[in-house]
Amino acid sequence: MQINPYLVFNGNCEEAFNFYARCLRGELVSVQRFGETPGCEDMPASHRDKIMHVRLQAGDQVLMASDNHPAHPYEGVKGCSIALSVDEADEADRIFNELSEGGAVVMPMQETFWAKRFGMLTDRFGVPWMINGAMQGG
Repeated sequence: MQINPYLVFNGNCEEAFNFYARCLRGELVSVQRFGETPGCEDMPASHRDKIMHVRLQAGDQVLMASDNHPAHPYEGVKGCSIALSVDEADEADRIFNELSEGGAVVMPMQETFWAKRFGMLTDRFGVPWMINGAMQGG
């Protein structure tokens, strides 16, 4: 079994996922636009170039997303965070610093009882992240 986060954006999914691919050193392995998808013939012209589905592969992990459908108003990301764990403290710091560009730091990177590095941020796209580096004891 795999559990993968699936995010929804308000028209800036492509920009967000290009940013995440850079920060996470991943690759966009699938990008589908509403206008290229069967069953989306009634999509307004302004939305046809928006992302219907994108898949980011970073190592053995997957993050997926889409832009909101115009029939479903965007409500933002609420009540959850993307938790990211990496083996090295330096890599955790790098990712935290890159993801926080233009966003808001909620908890600066610091040592905790469970990890050598831990920090929380909301990126410039409104997505909350928790970054763990060099876990201590699981």
